[in-house]
Amino acid sequence: MRSDRNNRAPMGLKIAAAAGLAFMHLPILLIFVYAFTTEERSYQWPPPGLTVKWLAVTWNRPDVWEALGLSVRVASISTVIAIVLGTLCAGAVSRARFFGRETISLLVILPIALPGIITGIALRSAFNLADIPFSFWTIVLGHATFCVVVVYNNAVARFRRTAGSLIEASMDLGADGFQTFRHVILPNIGTALLAGGMLAFALSFDEVIVTTFTAGQQATLPIWMLEELVRPRQRPVTNVVAMLVVLVTFLPILAAYYLTRGGDTVAGQGK
Repeated sequence: MRSDRNNRAPMGLKIAAAAGLAFMHLPILLIFVYAFTTEERSYQWPPPGLTVKWLAVTWNRPDVWEALGLSVRVASISTVIAIVLGTLCAGAVSRARFFGRETISLLVILPIALPGIITGIALRSAFNLADIPFSFWTIVLGHATFCVVVVYNNAVARFRRTAGSLIEASMDLGADGFQTFRHVILPNIGTALLAGGMLAFALSFDEVIVTTFTAGQQATLPIWMLEELVRPRQRPVTNVVAMLVVLVTFLPILAAYYLTRGGDTVAGQGK
Protein backbone atom coordinates (compact mmCIF):
# COMPACT_ATOMS: atom_id res chain seq x y z
CA MET A 1 0.00 0.00 0.00
CA ARG A 2 2.79 2.39 0.90
CA SER A 3 4.60 1.64 -2.34
CA ASP A 4 1.45 2.37 -4.40
CA ARG A 5 0.98 5.63 -2.52
CA ASN A 6 4.56 6.66 -3.26
CA ASN A 7 4.11 5.91 -6.97
CA ARG A 8 1.13 8.22 -7.33
CA ALA A 9 1.74 11.60 -8.91
CA PRO A 10 1.14 14.65 -6.70
CA MET A 11 -2.18 16.41 -7.22
CA GLY A 12 -0.39 19.55 -8.37
CA LEU A 13 1.41 17.61 -11.10
CA LYS A 14 -1.87 16.08 -12.26
CA ILE A 15 -3.50 19.50 -12.45
CA ALA A 16 -0.52 20.90 -14.37
CA ALA A 17 -0.64 17.98 -16.83
CA ALA A 18 -4.38 18.44 -17.37
CA ALA A 19 -3.91 22.18 -17.91
CA GLY A 20 -1.15 21.52 -20.43
CA LEU A 21 -3.29 19.06 -22.37
CA ALA A 22 -6.22 21.47 -22.36
CA PHE A 23 -3.99 24.28 -23.62
CA MET A 24 -2.81 22.14 -26.53
CA HIS A 25 -6.07 20.49 -27.55
CA LEU A 26 -8.96 22.84 -26.75
CA PRO A 27 -8.14 25.04 -29.80
CA ILE A 28 -8.43 21.93 -31.96
CA LEU A 29 -11.83 21.16 -30.47
CA LEU A 30 -12.92 24.68 -31.43
CA ILE A 31 -12.36 23.74 -35.07
CA PHE A 32 -14.96 20.98 -34.71
CA VAL A 33 -17.43 23.38 -33.09
CA TYR A 34 -17.01 26.08 -35.74
CA ALA A 35 -17.49 23.49 -38.48
CA PHE A 36 -21.16 23.34 -37.42
CA THR A 37 -21.87 27.00 -36.62
CA THR A 38 -24.68 28.83 -38.37
CA GLU A 39 -22.55 32.00 -38.67
CA GLU A 40 -20.71 31.97 -41.99
CA ARG A 41 -18.72 35.22 -41.88
CA SER A 42 -17.06 35.40 -38.46
CA TYR A 43 -16.09 33.34 -35.45
CA GLN A 44 -18.42 34.12 -32.54
CA TRP A 45 -18.27 32.48 -29.14
CA PRO A 46 -20.53 30.95 -28.21
CA PRO A 47 -21.81 30.10 -31.71
CA PRO A 48 -25.27 31.57 -32.40
CA GLY A 49 -26.48 28.13 -33.49
CA LEU A 50 -25.41 24.78 -34.86
CA THR A 51 -26.13 23.18 -38.22
CA VAL A 52 -24.84 20.33 -40.36
CA LYS A 53 -25.47 22.10 -43.68
CA TRP A 54 -21.78 22.93 -44.10
CA LEU A 55 -20.98 19.25 -44.51
CA ALA A 56 -23.17 19.15 -47.63
CA VAL A 57 -21.78 22.48 -48.85
CA THR A 58 -18.22 21.18 -48.50
CA TRP A 59 -19.13 17.90 -50.19
CA ASN A 60 -20.41 19.80 -53.23
CA ARG A 61 -17.40 22.10 -53.56
CA PRO A 62 -15.27 20.87 -56.52
CA ASP A 63 -12.29 22.98 -55.42
CA VAL A 64 -12.18 21.05 -52.14
CA TRP A 65 -12.10 17.72 -53.95
CA GLU A 66 -9.42 18.95 -56.32
CA ALA A 67 -7.19 20.12 -53.47
CA LEU A 68 -7.86 16.93 -51.50
CA GLY A 69 -6.99 14.73 -54.47
CA LEU A 70 -3.74 16.61 -55.03
CA SER A 71 -2.76 16.27 -51.38
CA VAL A 72 -3.50 12.54 -51.32
CA ARG A 73 -1.53 11.90 -54.52
CA VAL A 74 1.45 13.94 -53.34
CA ALA A 75 1.47 12.31 -49.91
CA SER A 76 1.15 8.79 -51.36
CA ILE A 77 4.01 9.12 -53.86
CA SER A 78 6.21 10.99 -51.37
CA THR A 79 5.65 8.18 -48.88
CA VAL A 80 6.61 5.48 -51.40
CA ILE A 81 9.81 7.36 -52.29
CA ALA A 82 10.56 7.85 -48.59
CA ILE A 83 10.09 4.16 -47.78
CA VAL A 84 12.45 3.06 -50.56
CA LEU A 85 15.20 5.63 -49.96
CA GLY A 86 14.82 5.67 -46.17
CA THR A 87 15.10 1.89 -45.94
CA LEU A 88 18.16 1.76 -48.19
CA CYS A 89 19.89 4.53 -46.22
CA ALA A 90 19.03 2.90 -42.90
CA GLY A 91 20.32 -0.48 -44.06
CA ALA A 92 23.62 1.01 -45.26
CA VAL A 93 24.21 3.09 -42.13
CA SER A 94 23.21 0.46 -39.58
CA ARG A 95 24.68 -2.71 -41.12
CA ALA A 96 28.01 -1.41 -42.46
CA ARG A 97 31.09 0.34 -41.10
CA PHE A 98 32.74 2.93 -43.32
CA PHE A 99 34.45 6.29 -43.13
CA GLY A 100 32.01 9.19 -42.82
CA ARG A 101 29.07 7.04 -41.73
CA GLU A 102 27.98 9.42 -38.97
CA THR A 103 28.33 12.40 -41.32
CA ILE A 104 26.04 10.72 -43.84
CA SER A 105 23.53 9.94 -41.09
CA LEU A 106 23.57 13.61 -40.05
CA LEU A 107 23.05 14.77 -43.63
CA VAL A 108 20.07 12.41 -44.02
CA ILE A 109 18.25 13.77 -40.97
CA LEU A 110 19.22 17.41 -41.58
CA PRO A 111 16.16 18.36 -43.71
CA ILE A 112 13.75 17.70 -40.84
CA ALA A 113 15.89 19.71 -38.42
CA LEU A 114 16.04 22.78 -40.66
CA PRO A 115 13.19 25.32 -40.64
CA GLY A 116 10.75 24.56 -43.43
CA ILE A 117 11.28 27.97 -44.99
CA ILE A 118 15.00 27.20 -45.44
CA THR A 119 14.18 23.94 -47.19
CA GLY A 120 11.55 25.67 -49.33
CA ILE A 121 13.88 28.48 -50.42
CA ALA A 122 16.67 26.01 -51.19
CA LEU A 123 14.39 23.82 -53.31
CA ARG A 124 12.91 26.79 -55.15
CA SER A 125 16.39 28.09 -55.95
CA ALA A 126 17.50 24.67 -57.16
CA PHE A 127 14.44 24.26 -59.40
CA ASN A 128 14.94 27.73 -60.86
CA LEU A 129 18.65 27.07 -61.44
CA ALA A 130 17.88 23.78 -63.20
CA ASP A 131 15.08 25.46 -65.15
CA ILE A 132 12.52 22.96 -63.80
CA PRO A 133 8.94 24.29 -64.00
CA PHE A 134 6.81 24.01 -60.90
CA SER A 135 4.48 21.03 -61.13
CA PHE A 136 3.08 18.09 -59.24
CA TRP A 137 6.52 16.50 -59.18
CA THR A 138 8.26 19.50 -57.64
CA ILE A 139 5.82 19.24 -54.72
CA VAL A 140 6.57 15.52 -54.41
CA LEU A 141 10.32 16.13 -54.39
CA GLY A 142 9.93 18.83 -51.77
CA HIS A 143 7.88 16.59 -49.49
CA ALA A 144 10.16 13.61 -50.01
CA THR A 145 13.10 15.53 -48.50
CA PHE A 146 11.62 15.32 -44.99
CA CYS A 147 9.53 12.17 -45.47
CA VAL A 148 12.74 10.20 -46.07
CA VAL A 149 13.97 11.29 -42.65
CA VAL A 150 10.91 9.93 -40.86
CA VAL A 151 11.22 6.50 -42.48
CA TYR A 152 15.00 6.47 -42.03
CA ASN A 153 14.80 7.19 -38.30
CA ASN A 154 12.28 4.42 -37.67
CA ALA A 155 14.07 1.92 -39.91
CA VAL A 156 17.56 2.55 -38.54
CA ALA A 157 16.33 2.10 -34.97
CA ARG A 158 14.78 -1.27 -35.88
CA PHE A 159 17.84 -2.34 -37.91
CA ARG A 160 20.06 -1.75 -34.88
CA ARG A 161 17.81 -3.98 -32.77
CA THR A 162 17.86 -6.79 -35.33
CA ALA A 163 20.53 -9.37 -34.53
CA GLY A 164 23.17 -9.62 -37.24
CA SER A 165 23.45 -13.33 -36.49
CA LEU A 166 20.01 -13.89 -38.08
CA ILE A 167 21.25 -12.47 -41.38
CA GLU A 168 24.49 -14.43 -41.18
CA ALA A 169 22.59 -17.64 -40.46
CA SER A 170 20.32 -17.03 -43.45
CA MET A 171 23.27 -16.53 -45.76
CA ASP A 172 25.04 -19.60 -44.34
CA LEU A 173 21.97 -21.70 -45.11
CA GLY A 174 22.18 -20.72 -48.77
CA ALA A 175 19.71 -17.85 -49.01
CA ASP A 176 20.62 -15.09 -51.45
CA GLY A 177 20.32 -11.39 -50.66
CA PHE A 178 16.73 -11.06 -51.82
CA GLN A 179 15.59 -14.15 -49.91
CA THR A 180 17.32 -12.92 -46.77
CA PHE A 181 15.64 -9.55 -47.08
CA ARG A 182 12.22 -11.07 -47.73
CA HIS A 183 12.22 -13.78 -45.06
CA VAL A 184 14.49 -12.35 -42.35
CA ILE A 185 14.97 -8.60 -42.57
CA LEU A 186 11.53 -7.49 -43.75
CA PRO A 187 9.56 -9.36 -41.03
CA ASN A 188 11.78 -7.70 -38.42
CA ILE A 189 11.57 -4.15 -39.76
CA GLY A 190 8.11 -4.32 -41.37
CA THR A 191 6.18 -2.60 -38.58
CA ALA A 192 8.84 0.14 -38.36
CA LEU A 193 8.52 0.78 -42.10
CA LEU A 194 4.74 0.83 -41.85
CA ALA A 195 4.88 3.26 -38.93
CA GLY A 196 7.40 5.45 -40.72
CA GLY A 197 5.29 5.43 -43.86
CA MET A 198 2.18 6.46 -41.94
CA LEU A 199 4.02 9.30 -40.24
CA ALA A 200 5.49 10.40 -43.58
CA PHE A 201 2.02 10.42 -45.15
CA ALA A 202 0.62 12.49 -42.30
CA LEU A 203 3.46 15.02 -42.47
CA SER A 204 3.20 15.34 -46.23
CA PHE A 205 -0.59 15.67 -46.16
CA ASP A 206 -0.53 18.75 -43.90
CA GLU A 207 2.71 20.36 -45.11
CA VAL A 208 2.38 24.09 -45.87
CA ILE A 209 5.71 25.93 -45.91
CA VAL A 210 7.69 23.73 -48.30
CA THR A 211 4.61 23.39 -50.52
CA THR A 212 4.31 27.16 -50.77
CA PHE A 213 7.74 27.34 -52.42
CA THR A 214 7.39 24.32 -54.70
CA ALA A 215 3.74 24.25 -55.84
CA GLY A 216 3.55 27.14 -58.24
CA GLN A 217 -0.14 27.77 -59.02
CA GLN A 218 -1.34 24.45 -57.59
CA ALA A 219 -3.09 24.24 -54.24
CA THR A 220 -2.89 21.29 -51.90
CA LEU A 221 -5.51 21.08 -49.18
CA PRO A 222 -3.53 23.07 -46.54
CA ILE A 223 -2.71 25.77 -49.12
CA TRP A 224 -6.39 25.89 -50.11
CA MET A 225 -7.30 26.40 -46.45
CA LEU A 226 -4.91 29.34 -46.11
CA GLU A 227 -6.39 30.98 -49.20
CA GLU A 228 -9.95 30.43 -47.97
CA LEU A 229 -9.29 32.05 -44.58
CA VAL A 230 -8.99 35.50 -46.18
CA ARG A 231 -12.42 35.22 -47.77
CA PRO A 232 -15.39 36.57 -45.79
CA ARG A 233 -17.94 33.96 -46.89
CA GLN A 234 -18.50 30.32 -45.95
CA ARG A 235 -15.74 30.19 -43.38
CA PRO A 236 -17.31 27.09 -41.76
CA VAL A 237 -16.36 25.21 -44.93
CA THR A 238 -12.72 25.85 -44.05
CA ASN A 239 -13.33 24.40 -40.59
CA VAL A 240 -15.00 21.33 -42.06
CA VAL A 241 -11.90 20.78 -44.21
CA ALA A 242 -9.66 21.44 -41.19
CA MET A 243 -11.62 18.81 -39.28
CA LEU A 244 -10.95 16.38 -42.12
CA VAL A 245 -7.24 17.18 -42.05
CA VAL A 246 -7.12 16.55 -38.30
CA LEU A 247 -8.73 13.15 -38.73
CA VAL A 248 -6.59 12.17 -41.73
CA THR A 249 -3.35 13.06 -39.95
CA PHE A 250 -4.37 11.77 -36.52
CA LEU A 251 -5.25 8.23 -37.59
CA PRO A 252 -1.85 7.39 -39.20
CA ILE A 253 0.00 8.88 -36.23
CA LEU A 254 -2.12 6.85 -33.82
CA ALA A 255 -1.51 3.69 -35.85
CA ALA A 256 2.23 4.41 -35.96
CA TYR A 257 2.26 4.82 -32.19
CA TYR A 258 0.62 1.45 -31.60
CA LEU A 259 2.91 -0.25 -34.13
CA THR A 260 6.08 0.97 -32.43
CA ARG A 261 5.13 1.34 -28.78
CA GLY A 262 6.76 -1.97 -27.91
CA GLY A 263 10.14 -0.79 -29.15
CA ASP A 264 12.26 2.32 -29.03
CA THR A 265 10.78 5.78 -29.41
CA VAL A 266 9.09 6.57 -32.69
CA ALA A 267 11.64 8.62 -34.53
CA GLY A 268 10.78 11.54 -36.70
CA GLN A 269 8.88 13.62 -34.19
CA GLY A 270 9.79 17.29 -34.19
CA LYS A 271 8.69 18.31 -37.68
